[in-house]
Amino acid sequence: MKKIMLALGLLYLGTVNAADMELAKSIVKEKCHLCHGKEGEASSAVYPRLAGQNHSYLVKQLKNFRDGKRKSDIMNEMAKGLKDDQIEALAEYFSSKPALTHRIRDKDFAAVGEYLFKKGNRYSGIPACKSCHGEFGQGSDELPRLAGQHKRYIADQLLAFGARARTNDNAIMHTIASKLTEMEIEALALYVSGIKEETKEE
Repeated sequence: MKKIMLALGLLYLGTVNAADMELAKSIVKEKCHLCHGKEGEASSAVYPRLAGQNHSYLVKQLKNFRDGKRKSDIMNEMAKGLKDDQIEALAEYFSSKPALTHRIRDKDFAAVGEYLFKKGNRYSGIPACKSCHGEFGQGSDELPRLAGQHKRYIADQLLAFGARARTNDNAIMHTIASKLTEMEIEALALYVSGIKEETKEE
């Protein structure tokens, strides 16, 4: 009897998940694909990659856009009217897609970003990024995955945090980003854009 109930439960979950995926696909086709791509790969470096982004983080950001806690003319309009179940479905859809990464050509400059990411800058009071975002930029339930994100988008967000133009999640990030130089921002953005989570140090 228990095996039958378990099988029925798994079948139900699979049906719900499939329904969520179809719901998400319809919203992506209607609202998201022009900027973020059908698979979350993003059509331009000014828009964030959503593929492989952490589920809970996506839910929070979409709700913040919907409720006006995070300001963006485009995203406030796109998220307006989204119901909680639609947001959950979108987060499940994009987080299930394979995370992408960029090829780094200027490895010397990226090494500057790697040093900051892993060790920070004790002379200016900047902590290591990995202490919050993970050694491989994978983030957490509350924090975004940075690995493989577009360089331009990362740089823009750091500048926005520094200027307090980013209207949510800025308490800690403003303190850090406001201390970063332009070179440090560009180096960090370059490095994280090429992080591969599976590349681990021996």
